[in-house]
Amino acid sequence: MTQQPEAAARVGAIAGSVREKHKEFMFPSVVNYYAEPLVLVEGHGMRVKDAEGRKYLDFFGGILTVSVGHCHPRVSAAVKDQVDRLGHVSTLYQTLPAAQLAETLAQITPGELKKSFFTASGTEADETAVMLAQVYTGKQELVALRHGYSGRSLLAQSLTAHAPWRLVATQVGAVKHAASPYCYRCAFGLEYPSCDLRCARDIEELIRTTTVGQVAGFLAEPIQGVGGFVTPPPDYFKVAVDIVRRYGGVFICDEVQTAFGRTGGKMFGIEHFGVQPEIMTMAKGVANGLPLGVTIATPAVADSLKGLTISTFGGNPISCAAANATIEVVRADNLPAKVETVGGILRSGLSRLRDKYPRVIGDVRGMGLMQAIELVVDETRRDRTPNARATLELFEQTKKRGLLIGKGGLYGNAVRIAPPMCATAEDVEEALAIMDESFAEMKV
Repeated sequence: MTQQPEAAARVGAIAGSVREKHKEFMFPSVVNYYAEPLVLVEGHGMRVKDAEGRKYLDFFGGILTVSVGHCHPRVSAAVKDQVDRLGHVSTLYQTLPAAQLAETLAQITPGELKKSFFTASGTEADETAVMLAQVYTGKQELVALRHGYSGRSLLAQSLTAHAPWRLVATQVGAVKHAASPYCYRCAFGLEYPSCDLRCARDIEELIRTTTVGQVAGFLAEPIQGVGGFVTPPPDYFKVAVDIVRRYGGVFICDEVQTAFGRTGGKMFGIEHFGVQPEIMTMAKGVANGLPLGVTIATPAVADSLKGLTISTFGGNPISCAAANATIEVVRADNLPAKVETVGGILRSGLSRLRDKYPRVIGDVRGMGLMQAIELVVDETRRDRTPNARATLELFEQTKKRGLLIGKGGLYGNAVRIAPPMCATAEDVEEALAIMDESFAEMKV
């Protein structure tokens, strides 16, 4: 239905007002996508609408946070019901939603993970995990990965090996960064599998030369999210984790972006790699957009934390109710299996785009509905120079055609494609068609 001129002017004024308020009252470091930022006002399922009334197919899901679709009716109903019953009490009191969530997580996580601690964000979840590893092992130093991202706190920025997100020079010195399993840009100039997993095996050299010889743990994402969906070889984690354990450490698996079926076929990303962590962290998609962080550990590790600890917003009844409903949807609708199927369609389509536009698309990688393409200056000449300008142009072209996507990578040239897990084959084909049209229109 076409808007009347008066109505169009009114919504346009609202969007302009929001942009002006953002510019005047928000930190300038709070960056937005697009030359003219979107002002979103509504979302249902796979679609969102902006203040001017334009609709978009959402293929980034609030940074992989809207896991089962915008305003999912079962999640919304659980939230509304809980809001009218009990809103907040802190971790000083026990609530049914938090207890139910902890029990469910113990049932669905791999290995011997059982006991949970709830916070309000992935940053806090990783902070808790690191503290837990240090207390349990009695050691201090941590191994993390280059191109990894762990959040905004001082410790999280220290774990992060991604210069644009490290905002202060003073870092926590107990963190040592190993080479990322970034096969497209191998730090050692090798190719898998003839490389013999040099990046994983080098962790032993890292420990023996840059630490006291014993470490508290190894924190890694199964697929590096902000790093540009860097996906390791299938046997990477077996080698890396074995080395860390031989030197006294535990494995902290950061599933903030990969959890709950996102990678397809499995509930958690690490299950594809045959390794069971002592500690796992989650956030983002756990509550379909409500703030919640989770640190779950084996009983032996969890029970080692003897001192007092608290989280004011951790285990908030409303967030936990949303998480319980979200996980129920994931299980009832068998989303991991559906993601595997639909993700295969997405991957095949992206590979076809790479074949069609070989000058600009250098790499396609990822798992399930967590796929990325890396844009370069000219792959046909084996020139892998990052092409961040192409990423910006692709964003404007896809926005114009009604598709939202994400970006990442150290060089700003990785396009992250991660729709809500309710995406259908038809949604994927629509998104691929828009991307095809967009690449055809680009001038780079």
